[in-house]
Amino acid sequence: MTKHSEARLESRILEAISTMIVTGAIKNPHLSPFTSITEVRLSVDNAYATVFVSTVMEKDLERSVKALSSASGFIQGRLGAILKTRNTPVLRFVADRSYQEGERINHLIDEALGKA
Repeated sequence: MTKHSEARLESRILEAISTMIVTGAIKNPHLSPFTSITEVRLSVDNAYATVFVSTVMEKDLERSVKALSSASGFIQGRLGAILKTRNTPVLRFVADRSYQEGERINHLIDEALGKA
């Protein structure tokens, strides 16, 4: 698979899972409505996909990752119907803390400059 088609498949997976979250197709009370998918990385053989999850509130992040992980079979089934590929990648959801880390670094910079 070329880099271009791999990137397109990653983008389609990201869009499909994001749509499922926004439309409420994933019915789990622990899934925060402010959950977003920030990135999808496929393995070399496209058998696995690592899905990076972020939330606005840090306290909701772990609960949302667990909720998505428990619904991974349902999500994978829906992806199979949407993607129409021979094999649907097995999904692994991980927390993406880059937003919170960026906020922490900005706060440290502000403190160092005396703006805090």
